[in-house]
Amino acid sequence: MTETVALRARTGRNRRPVWEEPPTRIGQGLKATFLGLLVLSVLFPLWVILVTSLSSRETLAEAGGIVVIPRGIDTAAYETIFAGGAVTRALWISTLVTVIGSALALTVTVLAAYGLSQPRSVGYRWLLIYFLVPFLVYPPLVPKYLVVTGLGLKDTIWALILPPAISVFNLVVVRGFFQAIPQELLDSARVDGASHFRTLVRIVLPLSRAVIAVVGLFYAVSYWNVWFDALLFIDRNDMYPIQRVLQSYLLAGQAPHTSGGTTGVSMPPTEAIKMAVVVLTVAPIVAVYPFIQRHFIKGVLIGAVKG
Repeated sequence: MTETVALRARTGRNRRPVWEEPPTRIGQGLKATFLGLLVLSVLFPLWVILVTSLSSRETLAEAGGIVVIPRGIDTAAYETIFAGGAVTRALWISTLVTVIGSALALTVTVLAAYGLSQPRSVGYRWLLIYFLVPFLVYPPLVPKYLVVTGLGLKDTIWALILPPAISVFNLVVVRGFFQAIPQELLDSARVDGASHFRTLVRIVLPLSRAVIAVVGLFYAVSYWNVWFDALLFIDRNDMYPIQRVLQSYLLAGQAPHTSGGTTGVSMPPTEAIKMAVVVLTVAPIVAVYPFIQRHFIKGVLIGAVKG
């Protein structure tokens, strides 16, 4: 009996529509080749960056500046970066901005989305229009700069956290997910005496882990990659986030500042230091992604057409 049920389950999963032809070996080979080339096009630049950052001056000279095949490991570029202090301080600033900003933005987005998803909320239509207007008509840059400087946020991390504290796109996505939750479930909680806040925490949020993980990732990547706001509102070198340090070094050619005397000490190759800064910039987001991958795959399908 158990074998029969398992066989039916397998045949049910592998059953194809009557109009769909079975895949051919040529088609499967072409798909595998295409996906392999796509994965290679993503991994190859990351491999080159990592290998170049760990290469010595002699290896870089022989390879012409970009190393594909490693010939030993030289960590002098990373040692120079961390010894200087500028990149370490920038990593700390970026981490602080990302953690505080993502938590604040996610909290505001969830609260606003829950309120706008309830038809009986007071003035929810006008509030939705209020949020959508800046999404359709982006506000000019000059008023944003005047507001931030007028509030005294210039040269503080709050200038990087508060302006993008809510994304209307993420708000609309979360609101749509909340609206898909059966209204009877929320009504039953209110009949039992649960307040709106308790309903949100105990019922809505546990059912919305996928969309919360996706929106949280979007906010985290946005805050980690903050660069333009840092260029506008941050003038102090000790308040630069990692993206601002990376931009100043790659484009302006400014090497990370070193603390202490470095006179007479052979500096690592410029290309190795550049690639090392890129690795330190990309690595945190790449390291976080696998932990929320299963939620991300489910969350990106929100709003898709179901068969």
